[in-house]
Amino acid sequence: MEFFRIRRDIPFMRHALVFNIISFVTFLLAVVSLATKGLHLSVEFTGGTVMEVSYPQAADLEKVRGTLDRLGFPDASVQNFGTSRDVLLRLPLKPGVSSAQLSENVMAALRSEGTEVELRRVEFVGPQVGKELATDGALALVLVIVGIMIWLSIRFEWRFAVSGIIANLHDVVIILGFFSFFQWEFSLPVLAAVLAVLGYSVNESVVVFDRIRENFRKMRKAAVPQIIDNAITSTMSRTIITHGSTELMVVSMLLFGGPALHYFALALFIGILFGVYSSVLVAAPLVMWLGVSRSNLVKPEKKADTTGGATV
Repeated sequence: MEFFRIRRDIPFMRHALVFNIISFVTFLLAVVSLATKGLHLSVEFTGGTVMEVSYPQAADLEKVRGTLDRLGFPDASVQNFGTSRDVLLRLPLKPGVSSAQLSENVMAALRSEGTEVELRRVEFVGPQVGKELATDGALALVLVIVGIMIWLSIRFEWRFAVSGIIANLHDVVIILGFFSFFQWEFSLPVLAAVLAVLGYSVNESVVVFDRIRENFRKMRKAAVPQIIDNAITSTMSRTIITHGSTELMVVSMLLFGGPALHYFALALFIGILFGVYSSVLVAAPLVMWLGVSRSNLVKPEKKADTTGGATV
């Protein structure tokens, strides 16, 4: 489906070097931030106390967050758990305070607000568990990247696989760079968003790669930059419709999803923006720089045997 069609190819590849330099600088800044500031990891990764409390009526989550903020837990995670009356609290480690003492202090502070609240359970999440989660999350990321690279190599050609993976890693590192620079909390939902962006971004790359391969068969006299420019231009309508619709949904989550979905939606929002950019203006130029040609994708036509004799 197309709402509009661009009649004249946009010369993206004429400015490919500029796009690659912008990408490299952005990537480098993200790496520097990750190396110097690191990530602000959530309780799932660092360890802490998990509490489940219940109210007789729908809980006021903002009021609960304010209470925990006054107790010295501005980064505590507060979200509904099952019903609007049940609330799950994730509190970071506090030196010299056990989980039992911490839960007593929190319950006393919540009850001092004049509302009835019941403690359902208290669990301590040790740093070792958090370390295992971080290791498993990194392993999942690596396996996704390797799987994507193998699939692209089989479906297209190694130049497309290398370009697609570099573009996808570009997106992941930039998302992590944003979370590192602004010290936003990096939690399991954010990790899920990063993995989702990987799949989303590679889908856009595949659409462009498919059109490039098709153009090599159709545009036999065109140069490689012209073929890639036509591929990107001809998919722009689809790109704008698809990603515009997706971003509308993500922005809705960002604005109305509340604190529980805030960083998840923020990671998706950043990832989709850079995913489109990298698929079009990073992956495609890299394919050109790696020297893709018609012979890599189109098998030469066999000449018919006009002698009528059998080949020995």
